[in-house]
Amino acid sequence: MKPRTLYRRIVDAHTVRRLGDAGQVLLYVDRQVLNEYTSPQAFAALHAAGRLVWRPASSTIAVVDHVNPTTPVRNARTMMIADAERSLQVKLLQQNCEWHGIALYDMLDEHQGIEHIVASEQGLVLPGMVMAAGDSHTTTHGAMGALGFGIGSSEIEHLLATQTLVYTVQKSMRVDVWGRLGAGVTAKDLVLELIRRIGADGATGHVIEYTGAAIRALGVEGRLTLCNMSVEAAARGAIVAPDDTLFDYLHGRERVPKGVLWDQAVAAWRGLRSEDGAEFDASVTLDGTQVQPMVTWGTSPDQGTTISQAVPDPADETDPTRRRSAVRALEYMGLQPGQQLEGLPISHAFIGSCTNGRIEDLRDAARVLRGRRVAAGVRALVVPGSTQVRMQAEAEGLAEVFRAAGFEWRQAGCSMCVAMNDDHLIAGDRCASSTNRNFEGRQGPGARTHLMSPAMVAAAAVTGALADVRKLMAEER
Repeated sequence: MKPRTLYRRIVDAHTVRRLGDAGQVLLYVDRQVLNEYTSPQAFAALHAAGRLVWRPASSTIAVVDHVNPTTPVRNARTMMIADAERSLQVKLLQQNCEWHGIALYDMLDEHQGIEHIVASEQGLVLPGMVMAAGDSHTTTHGAMGALGFGIGSSEIEHLLATQTLVYTVQKSMRVDVWGRLGAGVTAKDLVLELIRRIGADGATGHVIEYTGAAIRALGVEGRLTLCNMSVEAAARGAIVAPDDTLFDYLHGRERVPKGVLWDQAVAAWRGLRSEDGAEFDASVTLDGTQVQPMVTWGTSPDQGTTISQAVPDPADETDPTRRRSAVRALEYMGLQPGQQLEGLPISHAFIGSCTNGRIEDLRDAARVLRGRRVAAGVRALVVPGSTQVRMQAEAEGLAEVFRAAGFEWRQAGCSMCVAMNDDHLIAGDRCASSTNRNFEGRQGPGARTHLMSPAMVAAAAVTGALADVRKLMAEER
């Protein structure tokens, strides 16, 4: 057998059988997370067929994250959902989980939060596993040395019933990042730079493996951000090989092996890497020392640039489709070619989401906000990615830093990442956002979204405009 990539090793280890000659396999899936938004149809089809969930207690957890309120006060009254359809989604999830014996982290549970944050903090996803869920950002879990990918409702039904999926084997792409990221530069900037370079379809049909000194230097939460946004380049998955950094992160978490089983697991996990001589179908190399703070100017994550650069001119784009997309994006965003992004006024600042709602993200933003105040006319919100993150931030004093700076300190949830709850923008609002998508209407009809790191959002909030966080950091020295 020729040397295999880490991705192919995981797929091979989980292949139940090959299905014909079209590159498809019946793939065993170790774990899944359900949410209130994508699970009702799957459960309805499951029940119509008279089937039960296979291994519900050990393989599955469920969360409420997309539609729940994030009101600062958390109790049964304030967490009521006014919208009847969204309220029904939550009730159906509760009923289905109770019926099948699935652990549910409901709106008032201390483990509640965004599925892609809860899964890793609970130790649900471990190195070498396959993880699937009804959300495209399930690629996040590649940071755990696992294969994660999103699936549709019919696939969720099949997965619940059989713990398997019909899966098309992807190609492998290596993204090697050497050097180290500079001061004020984060994993969010790195992945936005990658997406800018290869395009929103640049990883179509591939699973990315991230390698190199810059990747090894990232903490697990930075790797989670990297793998989370890989789907914005159309990657079907993204993986970072497990190492001591990951093992330290996982040790002692609720669903992680304990005692001698932990020692045995780590010994096995150390062998999870691409084999010497393994060939990748595509390769990209980046110099981490050259990555700068990034901000998007358009309505796709690949329409971004460094904060020091101006809005590009669509006329310079040689590809007709990309040129038309850029023209439409500038019209929607209310920008002009050649306009400077730094100094562009904002109305809102949002820190949160499955991309950047973890404790390290909040620490990064708090470092910028200490001793500063949100600019007049800007509404600023910080929404922790989970209740556990929120509790930890309060214990560390971060919540008080946000409040003192003029940010709203809210409960956990998807919140303003996607306009499916009470937190959304209106037409014409311009938001500095740590989220993952800047599509038209993503944060509300007519709303304008600029993607950036949490530290960059904090810098924009206190200056009232898009700003280079490095300049604020320099003021402190």
